[in-house]
Amino acid sequence: MAQHLAGISFLALSGTSSKNTQSGKRGTIRRTENKGLSGKAYSTLASGCQLRTRANFSERSALQRSGAKQAFSVSAQAEEQSGGKGYALVSVFDKTGLEELAKGLSEAGYNVISTGGSARAIADSGCPVKAVEDVTSYPEMLGGRVKTLHPAVHAGILAKRGDSEHMAALEEHKIGAVDIVVGNLYPFRSTVSSGADFATCIENIDIGGPTMLRGAAKNHQDVYVVVDPNDYPLLLDAVNGNLSSEEEAKLRKRLAWKAFQHVASYDAQVAEWMWGDGGCGDGTFPPELAVSMKQVNTLRYGENSHQGAAVYLDSSLKEMDGTGVAAATLHHGKEMSYNNYLDADAAYAAVCDFDAPACVIVKHTNPCGAANRDDLKEAYRLAVRADPISAFGGIVAFNRTLDESLAKELREFRSPTDDETRMFYEIVIAPSYTPEGLATLKGKSKTLRILEAKPRAANTTGLRQVGGGWLLQETDNLKPEDIEFTVVSEAQPTEQQLKDLKFAWSCVKHVKSNAITIAKDAKLLGMGSGQPNRVKSVEISLEKAGEEVKGSVMASDAFFPFAWGDSVEKACLAGVAAIVHPGGSMRDGDAVDCCNKYGVVLLTTGVRHFRH
Repeated sequence: MAQHLAGISFLALSGTSSKNTQSGKRGTIRRTENKGLSGKAYSTLASGCQLRTRANFSERSALQRSGAKQAFSVSAQAEEQSGGKGYALVSVFDKTGLEELAKGLSEAGYNVISTGGSARAIADSGCPVKAVEDVTSYPEMLGGRVKTLHPAVHAGILAKRGDSEHMAALEEHKIGAVDIVVGNLYPFRSTVSSGADFATCIENIDIGGPTMLRGAAKNHQDVYVVVDPNDYPLLLDAVNGNLSSEEEAKLRKRLAWKAFQHVASYDAQVAEWMWGDGGCGDGTFPPELAVSMKQVNTLRYGENSHQGAAVYLDSSLKEMDGTGVAAATLHHGKEMSYNNYLDADAAYAAVCDFDAPACVIVKHTNPCGAANRDDLKEAYRLAVRADPISAFGGIVAFNRTLDESLAKELREFRSPTDDETRMFYEIVIAPSYTPEGLATLKGKSKTLRILEAKPRAANTTGLRQVGGGWLLQETDNLKPEDIEFTVVSEAQPTEQQLKDLKFAWSCVKHVKSNAITIAKDAKLLGMGSGQPNRVKSVEISLEKAGEEVKGSVMASDAFFPFAWGDSVEKACLAGVAAIVHPGGSMRDGDAVDCCNKYGVVLLTTGVRHFRH
């Protein structure tokens, strides 16, 4: 349905109930079952509408300009062979299942009419087909821009069969009723992703297709409209009388909904492109925004068991590269839950922020362990040791290929708390796996979720709901190399301290505010998160770091409002050797004086990393 909230249209392609029946496929959704239509499992009514072809627009237009219409126009002979029912208008870019569909419609008694490449494909299969131009008595023109935009087509689609005036008008003008419309649209999304120029993108904006689909969907009580090849078998079931009247009515409504969603999603992508690469925007956020989403799975429940939930893929152009956790491949383990998605996303975002090989362990969306090492096995061990109690039952993320050696380490490593208990995890996520590594890791647990995901592209935006509206912001993509670290203390950092400060800074960015991280030798020692006051987060992180705090570094996601007897002095007294914070407090001078008193290095970044 389309929800209009604060100027943002969410075009959500959803289903009724879903089951994850396979593994190793993008999106972790396998099949959607709709039990409301007959007793059958119709796999795609709830799956949304997806363009499956990357063919060029020229395929559709070449035949239109060739004058070859007679090759697939069989006129009266086709009508005689079909049995004399109404028209079935077929005009698709995705030719999947087209031959079987045309054959089935013809056998059911429908006169198939079509355009361009669709008509040629149907004729080549040996099925009778009539060119739309033979119905309209007008040729396709303007390089294929005008094909079905004619009263002879749209009156046949929009006429209400129960309205005598409508039917009399059709008879008066000798217009045949169109009972079935099958169509999908030019591949605008893939055209944009291919890097096509402005003119090519413009030519791949479908006009006749959406008009035809909207008309059929509006008149769905009399006209079947199908946009997804996966729904062809269900359509043939219906036209062959295999559904009850109640089931047929439900089907008509569901297919109409799907058609409107198909067109709405398409239009959202065109509008997005026009504002951005199309040159209509001015570099600011658009005054109106439509977000198209496609459901990949319903979840057992939401954050808590009494809350329903589902996961959707963002269908907007900015997310067309299939990156991120929502598009991940589930290789093994139980179905993902709502909280699993949140935790996996947090872990993967954190680990992908490191350029060096890294391991990050997350619990309740907060990093509780992290380390950089060329040897990922060592990075993993150090990440666990940062907080083994919190790591147990957490999410482990890597930013490099997981091989057999690392998989064995994950299987056999014992908890540092007793050196006996094997570590248990909900999820392991990595950008790729070797075949041996994947096979070995699967042996750790039947329930361990093993995810493979592409790192999410930078320069994306994020939406967050508030009462009555939505907040839109650019994603916080800044890394240490994008930031100027300025020494403001008398003491100067060593090369290792500077590396550790940048490591701690990368970690603190992913911790809930108020956030503090303590690190040494490119490993996290302790963190304080989500405290209403910063000094409490400092105290928690110092406690976690324990005796290793001596000579460590500390990072704060925002400035220190107080220094003496507060966060800065507590850190200095505990043995922290260097501190980094954004700066900007009216008491920044106190922080400098405090660090100078204890000989502690202090740096500012001028950048804040709040995380609410």
